[in-house]
Amino acid sequence: MDAKIDKTLINRAAALISQADGLLITAGAGMGVDSGLPDFRGAEGFWRHYPALRSQGIIFEEIASPAHFPTHPQLAWGFYGHRLSLYRNTPPHEGFHILQDIAVRMRHQAFVFTSNVDGQFQKAGFSEEQVVECHGSIHHLQCVEHCRQDIWPADAFHPEVDAQRCLLLNEPPRCPHCNSLARPNIMMFNDWHWVDTRSRIQHERLQAWLKKVRHPVIIELGAGTAIATVRYFGERQKAPMIRINIHEAGMKKSKKNVALPMGALAALQAIRDALQDPSVGLPATSDASSSGSPAGNP
Repeated sequence: MDAKIDKTLINRAAALISQADGLLITAGAGMGVDSGLPDFRGAEGFWRHYPALRSQGIIFEEIASPAHFPTHPQLAWGFYGHRLSLYRNTPPHEGFHILQDIAVRMRHQAFVFTSNVDGQFQKAGFSEEQVVECHGSIHHLQCVEHCRQDIWPADAFHPEVDAQRCLLLNEPPRCPHCNSLARPNIMMFNDWHWVDTRSRIQHERLQAWLKKVRHPVIIELGAGTAIATVRYFGERQKAPMIRINIHEAGMKKSKKNVALPMGALAALQAIRDALQDPSVGLPATSDASSSGSPAGNP
């Protein structure tokens, strides 16, 4: 555990978990850092991972846009193809499994709301039925020409990328309906044609889950303020929250909230250890009380 963190805060977080009958996991880019994934904090952080784009003066907000697909598909897919391969080949860190171990003790287990497009939660063993990817997924594709509101898996596409030049070397994926260029099914910057069908279905499943849970607890992991979708969603739930963020842990002081300025993995390991302490208590089991009013998204 980080020596700067008061163990009292960890015990408070464990106590909140012990009183819950469902775990809402809200996660941003900071969740993947402990797996070795980049979070692109600032232009310098982004260029450190993609130096070829530095020489062209291209920042993250520019390359993470649909504009390059019709004009320079090799560059656009050089960036997204590299990320697709990276996410496919990166194993999720232990923190994902700690969350599963916590959730399995709860009556309604867990649901995930994440802005990450990497598919790490599913790769760690979370069911597709319990994950909302609010910005889409790099593991799914759509047509650049939006000929149909169709989404399909990217499984058949295996990008070959020249990382030094950030360029795709093999043929990019094509739409199965019109044979136009395909792009990731991700909500990008200045993106007016993202097909959100899959995400909307995921949201419907989450809302159904929230209606069943009487005493949820939120564990927010690595969700920043630059693009605050995850933060806003979690705060709207009006449920006890454990905010884990090594850079931006600030939140309103409340007896039902705990802020931990730590990395995701270190914080989850510390919480797991506290939950194993009989004086703190274990997470609620399937026999937990189900009294009270349901939690929902106002």
